[in-house]
Amino acid sequence: MTGALLGLTAGLGLLLIYSAFTSDAPKIGPKEDGRRRRLLNEAGLPSVSSAQLWLLQLAAAALIAVLVLLATSSVAIAALFGAFGFVAPLWWVRRLHGRRQRDLREVWPEAIDHLISAVRAGMSIPEALGALSTRGPEALREPFAQFDADYRTSGRFTDCLDDLKDRLADPIGDRVCETMRVTREVGGNELGTVLRTLGRFVREESRIRGEIESRKQAAVNGARLAAAAPWLVLLLLGTQSTTLAAYDTPLGFIVLLCGAAVCVVAYRLMLRLGRLPEEARVLR
Repeated sequence: MTGALLGLTAGLGLLLIYSAFTSDAPKIGPKEDGRRRRLLNEAGLPSVSSAQLWLLQLAAAALIAVLVLLATSSVAIAALFGAFGFVAPLWWVRRLHGRRQRDLREVWPEAIDHLISAVRAGMSIPEALGALSTRGPEALREPFAQFDADYRTSGRFTDCLDDLKDRLADPIGDRVCETMRVTREVGGNELGTVLRTLGRFVREESRIRGEIESRKQAAVNGARLAAAAPWLVLLLLGTQSTTLAAYDTPLGFIVLLCGAAVCVVAYRLMLRLGRLPEEARVLR
């Protein structure tokens, strides 16, 4: 009976993983413009839907729970590690989000410098934006190449610029796009000055953030190790029969839950105290 249950759970987990990566992502509409949808866009995963992320979380939870159950034969420990597996894909997406924001913050000054050079050379605003697909930083070339292709096809600058903002999903990109939109609609000779000022602010902010993050990284890694170490020890001790007998009781499961709650609260508090303020996309 236990073998059949394990086989069914493992098969369900593999099916969920397969469906999460093979099913087509639904079109992004107003109903799906929620927090998770924005997080996926800003993490550079626009093709992954919120439903697929839920499926991936369920599949990871089922798979890890089955593996731990096979290794320890403890339902309590397997259930707890299954909960950790459920959170793991979301944690991975948040890591991608933070890394992408840092990478874009570093390359935007160079992209703004290219825009300034293009404007000085007499290019129109759509041409200057399209030129970033070949002359701009590697991380930004694909969105601007799609903008250039869309504009050459339709000629609708406003709609193409809105699509570009959705692809960039970045607060600095929002400011650049809105600057270009206002300049094209109302005219003006101060575009170069505005872009130079924006580039200087972005470069200075990136430098300061880099210094602060490099100093706090060691403390953050130490806190992560301190939060993960007890559970790695528990996984190793879970192979012993005395440990299994202790934690498979109701009181033992309560102890595990309390320990997990303390670790989660302490870890979240550490992240909140050391978190730098992130710029919101007010021009989204």
